Amino acid sequence: MDEQTRSEQSQRVELDELLAAEFNYIAQTATQAFEDRVRVSSFYLIAVGSLIAALFGTQFIEAERLTPTIKLMFGAVFLLLTLLGVSTVMQLAQLRSAWYESMRAMNQIKDFAMEQNPELARAFRWKTSTLPPKYKRSSVSTYQALEVAALGGLLCGAAAFFMQSAFLPSNFWTWLVSLLLGILAVFAQMTLYKRLLA
Repeated sequence: MDEQTRSEQSQRVELDELLAAEFNYIAQTATQAFEDRVRVSSFYLIAVGSLIAALFGTQFIEAERLTPTIKLMFGAVFLLLTLLGVSTVMQLAQLRSAWYESMRAMNQIKDFAMEQNPELARAFRWKTSTLPPKYKRSSVSTYQALEVAALGGLLCGAAAFFMQSAFLPSNFWTWLVSLLLGILAVFAQMTLYKRLLA
């Protein structure tokens, strides 16, 4: 074997090792993004659930003791939790984007490999052309974002209710405004999620 052939084989081995290392690194980033999505949504659900459980303990307080100041404080806490929900939806969108970029990078390596060896085309089910869209309605990511947005909408409605109750007597209109603001919050958060993935 002459020197040039050995040099070409050595370069080929280095290139193969580099591509394998890059592919493994990208696979790890994709896995990490997926795991982080689970952690982010779980943290939000646990944090909100714990606080709501504590607040429900206050229902044993007599109605006369719920002063306007306490109602405003409840409203502020629920508003803060709503904003935490918006932040969580944004994080979920960023993590979906990170996963998507990892998939694109992996497919770029696979495309290169298929150019070098066309027989590999039959081995890969997922290709650049079959990659799902970044925003996909029926994905786990979207369901997680919807779950957080729905809870955020409920919290927004609760914030609106307590803030109105601090200044006005509770009646049909108080409930209606709270309901509408809660629904609006859900749609606003899901619109934000979709736009961040556009």
